[in-house]
Amino acid sequence: MTRPLNVAIVGAGIISDAYLKAAKDFNHINITTCADLNPDAAKAKAKTYNIQSQTLDDTFNNPNVDIILNLTIPKAHTEVNLRALNAGKHVYLEKPLALDLDEAKTVLETARASNLRIGCAPDTFFGGSHQTCRQLIDDDAIGTPTSGTAFMLSSGPESWHGAPDFYYKPGGGPLFDMGPYYLTALINLLGPIEQVIAYTTRKSPTRTCTAEATNGHIISVEVDTHIAALLKFENGSIINLIMSFDIQNHSLPPIEIHGTTGSLSVPDPNGFGGDIKLTNIHSDHPHEWQTITPTLPYLDNHRSIGLDDMANAIIHNTPHRASAELAFHVLEAMSAILKSGNENKPINLTSRCTRPQPLHPAPQPTS
Repeated sequence: MTRPLNVAIVGAGIISDAYLKAAKDFNHINITTCADLNPDAAKAKAKTYNIQSQTLDDTFNNPNVDIILNLTIPKAHTEVNLRALNAGKHVYLEKPLALDLDEAKTVLETARASNLRIGCAPDTFFGGSHQTCRQLIDDDAIGTPTSGTAFMLSSGPESWHGAPDFYYKPGGGPLFDMGPYYLTALINLLGPIEQVIAYTTRKSPTRTCTAEATNGHIISVEVDTHIAALLKFENGSIINLIMSFDIQNHSLPPIEIHGTTGSLSVPDPNGFGGDIKLTNIHSDHPHEWQTITPTLPYLDNHRSIGLDDMANAIIHNTPHRASAELAFHVLEAMSAILKSGNENKPINLTSRCTRPQPLHPAPQPTS
């Protein structure tokens, strides 16, 4: 199979725009179809991007569709994944892989039994800045990694989001919403996680929306909104992770990795680019941060690159980077963090994943 693989979007929400805009830059995918529970939303998206809109039934039964791009809300992920797999389609989906490990295992077992692929966001670790950070660590720019920090701190989405309720339901919260970006970035840099210990809390049982469209709407909070965890990686590194919707302002960096000879400041893993800073005891100014220019491509929003990488891997029968194995390990880490917070004890992870191969030399986009 050498032609680009045809992709059908299921879920015509805001994130679909990022995929549709970026997909045109890649050689191995062709987004042809869009479907949604709301047919009008699918039709509007199809008109904007000059693709076809179909019903959900027609999309899953379409023999010309190779991959279902699942962009539904988290609680619908497993249902859509299983329906796609049972229709003989590969699946790439937005994070998280599932709401819990049992759902995820069912999806992975179904995919394996059918010899089909599962890929899962985030793919921001493919970005030029994050791949440059990976290259720096692999080249011993900070020596052996030993420790670090990772912070995602905000006051919550109710001040700007038009429909923020799902952020405060199971599958949401700061950990399940933003944790996949941070954990995936850390695994790309350091490898798999061995053990976690955490404390979790929430500042209030309700949230009041202040965004214009929902001003005054009261949300019942069903998940913890402040999570503080220690992550022990298989390579021996220990990372302090804090994910919170309870912080009004802060000045902390997204990620820092510290090693035996230096430290690396890693940009926000919710994006592909961003500033990189490095210190090293062997430099002329060992106590000063040196700004590092990314040496690799994909610095802007290429939210389809993981999908294209999976399609390329299907075509050439090679492993893909944003894999089900990686997504399952991230999901188990998040589940273990919440379990540790509830049970007040360390939790050992049972899964492991292969550290994704670097994306360099990187494939160049077509435009």
